[in-house]
Amino acid sequence: MRIEKFEDIRAWQQARELANLVYDLTEQGRFAKDFRLRDQIQGATGSVMHNIAEGFDDGSDGEFIHFLKYSRRSTSEVQSEIYLALDRKYITQQDFQKVYDMATTTKKSINAFIAYLRKSKPGSAK
Repeated sequence: MRIEKFEDIRAWQQARELANLVYDLTEQGRFAKDFRLRDQIQGATGSVMHNIAEGFDDGSDGEFIHFLKYSRRSTSEVQSEIYLALDRKYITQQDFQKVYDMATTTKKSINAFIAYLRKSKPGSAK
């Protein structure tokens, strides 16, 4: 499949799914009232998908890889923050695992896409 727009990128699709999962959890119960953590994790999860979209439109593979790395770091941030939500008992272990696993899947797709871009143009940003 040819990628013609950022919405075609599997990692972006997964990041969108992750963001919606996080938003659904953070809008419930005590989590919704912890404004600092709620806003932080929502911002991080949004950054995952937004950096993929922004990097896609940059025009060069090297710059796109930089944006993908930002996206990957934001995914790790979501994983770290979801631990705090679990520790504060804002979410169940099952919800934690669902978010953590989706973030891991998203990171793997981002990593695979970075590898693809590096391979497709020898000498691109490494």
